[in-house]
Amino acid sequence: MPKLPVEQSEEEMEERTINGIGYIAGGWPPDSAKSTIVFIHGAGGSSAFWQAQVHGLAERANAVAVDLPGHGRSGKSGKNKIEDYARVVAEFMRKANLPKPIPCGLSMGGAITQQLLLDYRDQVRAGILIGTGARLKVAPFIFEGIKNDYSGFVDMIGKFAASKKTDPKLIQPFKEETARCNPGVTLGDFQACNDFDVMERLSSIDVPVLVVTAEDDMLTPPKYGEALEKGIKHASRVHIPEAGHIVPMEKHDEINRAIREFLDNLGL
Repeated sequence: MPKLPVEQSEEEMEERTINGIGYIAGGWPPDSAKSTIVFIHGAGGSSAFWQAQVHGLAERANAVAVDLPGHGRSGKSGKNKIEDYARVVAEFMRKANLPKPIPCGLSMGGAITQQLLLDYRDQVRAGILIGTGARLKVAPFIFEGIKNDYSGFVDMIGKFAASKKTDPKLIQPFKEETARCNPGVTLGDFQACNDFDVMERLSSIDVPVLVVTAEDDMLTPPKYGEALEKGIKHASRVHIPEAGHIVPMEKHDEINRAIREFLDNLGL
């Protein structure tokens, strides 16, 4: 797992596996009196993406970040449908017996979170959607890059994923994790995103939802989050300036603060 800057030390985190699904946690076992934030990474990523959140929010809530199948330390094959990933995460939450789960996803992880809010309503208390949309069409050049030049794709996605104002050192772990992912798994992830569309179902989400957009997000521009805010009846939105698509890495303090305030306002 890539190392974080000193201020984001992972010393207190635990790495575990349940039913072949790897995850990191801010502490274990979870505190039954607290809500559990279940962090879900994006395409080609892993739980390492969320280290700053798992560490920074461990005192406020149970903080758990999963490795989806085929990613990080998880076994099995990757999926090419959001519904299949959502089924895996729902099963993980049940088997881990996580109290008061709140899924939180970025990009593809945000699509998985929406699927959980729609299809597994009885398992979740709320949701957090970061840098994502209800429809995630993927540009053809991304598929071509993954198929023909994966290392070139990793460099390219690193440039698109962050704001030009972001220190490149902060996003190096993101590039390293994407490079580690099997290209076939990454391809399946983007296919899952390309096929995802719950625009017509947004009004069915009936739990509180925090939507986070970032000013310089070129992959899921702020208009995607604005549509989520309008389409989900109990949604609120936080907009982060001078950050791109991977805002939890670029502006981890701001993201952690927004999540804390969301939990506080709901009494979760």
